[in-house]
Amino acid sequence: MNEAGHFRQRRSWLSVITNAVLCLSILGGSGVGVWWIYQTEPEAQQINAKRKSQALVETVVVERNTYSPRLVVLGTVEPAQDIVLSPRVRGQVLELSPSFAPGGMVRKGELLLRIDPADFENTVSIRRSELEQVEADWKIEDGRQKLAKQELDLLGDSIGEINAALVLREPQSASLQSRLSAARAAVQRAVLDLERTEIFAPFDAQILDRSVNVGSQVQPGDELGQLVGIDQYWVMAAVPIRNLRWIQFPEEGKPGSQVRLQNPDAWGDDAYRVGRVARMIGSLDQQTRLARVLVVVDDPLGLQAESHGLPPLILDSLLKVQIAGREIDDVVRLHREYVHDGDTVWVMQDGELEIRNTEIEFRDPEFAYISSGLESGDEVVTTTLATVANGVKLRKVESPAETVDSGDAEPDAEVITTDSPDILEDADSELQTTEVGP
Repeated sequence: MNEAGHFRQRRSWLSVITNAVLCLSILGGSGVGVWWIYQTEPEAQQINAKRKSQALVETVVVERNTYSPRLVVLGTVEPAQDIVLSPRVRGQVLELSPSFAPGGMVRKGELLLRIDPADFENTVSIRRSELEQVEADWKIEDGRQKLAKQELDLLGDSIGEINAALVLREPQSASLQSRLSAARAAVQRAVLDLERTEIFAPFDAQILDRSVNVGSQVQPGDELGQLVGIDQYWVMAAVPIRNLRWIQFPEEGKPGSQVRLQNPDAWGDDAYRVGRVARMIGSLDQQTRLARVLVVVDDPLGLQAESHGLPPLILDSLLKVQIAGREIDDVVRLHREYVHDGDTVWVMQDGELEIRNTEIEFRDPEFAYISSGLESGDEVVTTTLATVANGVKLRKVESPAETVDSGDAEPDAEVITTDSPDILEDADSELQTTEVGP
């Protein structure tokens, strides 16, 4: 039993040693294999090849010329004539014109309403009777004066100058003259009051409001209605102070700047009205601190034949006001989107990008007016570039591709270009290629 147990123990140890040796042999063989692979691995060789790349761009050719900028501001429509009708006599309203209603159109001299004239007609009759009585008294006095003059001629120079005036009844004559003038004035006043029972339109107008009806009792100072003239409206435009020097105000022989008025919400995008700058209001708006420029628009409601089809202006509406500015001489007009940070412009010069610094005389909402930095015939790049630097190679979209100019590259290498205007590779960029050795 002892020998059998000893044999089994020995056999177990031999198995452990054998497994350990095998594992170590496998690990060692694996390490040697990895080392051999790294030692015999082919080396990669780097070859530098240069390819000429160009950005496809679009350009516009600019010209120096004389241009008129546009000032775009906001303005409010106001009536040029605006009155509140009031009666000048007291009475009851008997009649109203059908046109005397909100929104109605009336012509100058058209009857708007009539106040009961009965009392005023009676007053006229009374005043005329009084006048006739005074006129009769005057005729009687005139006869008495003639008799007194005959008597004075018979007396000769025996009566003094003062007594002569009494004899000729001069005080009585002066009193009747005064009564006669007062009676005539009373008649005129009564007739005038009678005429004032009829109220007429003072000018061609539109009715904005009416405050009375048939049967209403009115008196001087009461509001009958509001009228605005329809021959002309005003547009009060708010203009920054720095832009006033570009506006042409009326001078001798020169009209004010032309103005284009738009109300896209009410008229649509294409409709507009035309006006003229009339004057500048002599004070700033207290809230916005902007200057106020008065623009006049004739026939604002489009009632005349020459204005047929034009949109009507609405009072108190807010309009987009485009004022034609004074002409600027010898400048380049360029879309503002082509002017970049720092007032720089991208110019294509001899197939390369040149970044130009410019001086801008004025900017309106669409254009920049450049006084220096660009000359006639310069080609301004209008395409957005991903890489911007002086000397970057450019090619216009309509130009043919240039031939390849590479160092160690093959003659048939392809020129790298792109149809996308947003992608640009630097000219003479180095391309990394890998060649596997033996």
